[in-house]
Amino acid sequence: MVQRFEGTNDYIATDDLKVAVNAAVTLRRPLLVKGEPGTGKTVLAQEIARAIDAPLIEWNVKSTTKAHQGLYEYDAVARLRDGQLGEERVHDIRNYIKRGKLWEAFTSEKLPVLLIDEIDKADIEFPNDLLHELDRMKFDVYETQETIEAKERPIVVITSNNEKELPDAFLRRCFFHYIKFPDHDTMREIIEVHFPGIQKALVTKAMEVFYELREVPGLKKKPSTSELLDWLKLLLNEDMPLDVLQNKDPTKAIPPMHGALLKNEQDVMLFERLAFMARRNPGG
Repeated sequence: MVQRFEGTNDYIATDDLKVAVNAAVTLRRPLLVKGEPGTGKTVLAQEIARAIDAPLIEWNVKSTTKAHQGLYEYDAVARLRDGQLGEERVHDIRNYIKRGKLWEAFTSEKLPVLLIDEIDKADIEFPNDLLHELDRMKFDVYETQETIEAKERPIVVITSNNEKELPDAFLRRCFFHYIKFPDHDTMREIIEVHFPGIQKALVTKAMEVFYELREVPGLKKKPSTSELLDWLKLLLNEDMPLDVLQNKDPTKAIPPMHGALLKNEQDVMLFERLAFMARRNPGG
């Protein structure tokens, strides 16, 4: 029996996220996790594995990734080359078969957590092709005439950044959870984990600036949790006086060390325009 997931010392899990993880584990259905970048989707799988003392197998999906690569790949070119060179290893075809992440998960001695990260990066056929193998929990290796079958259904966590829609057939077989962006209380808990005993006044002011920044209309990329943590680390390292953050002067619209929060020139220019307009119209 797999123990229940209650979060870890380093990962603050909301109640609804704990319910989703434990439901997916009980049903042994893939847990599909969506949410904007920086909300802890990838880290979730790592923390689940740590919490239940399970090996973690990570499959990072790219735009060129095909579902069959999760099973295995047969390197026919290498075998042909070795044959021409008279290599002894050419007589055993297994030398040219590279195991994929699903193969690793199916044959793991201990129940693993399989992370399929950013599934929406692959082409539209990828999720359905993958689903077939996850449903059967076995596949055939045609070159060796063997069948690889899972001893136990692994715990599967699939992440998506919503870059493209996933097929309905795939969604039906997953347990779905959307990680909302942390509210103020959850964010305080996250900050306390990373910076124990941090000055509360600094956290309050930094969070105020951060959440106001996220609400600015026209922002191309909203800063994420990880960027807030980076910014706080810089503020602490530079021993930034609190009154710098408390300064409500609208002509200085860009916060100090803004490179940790604003990650493209359009957003920096947007804030510079806001500051310029404030200087032009000091009375509002």
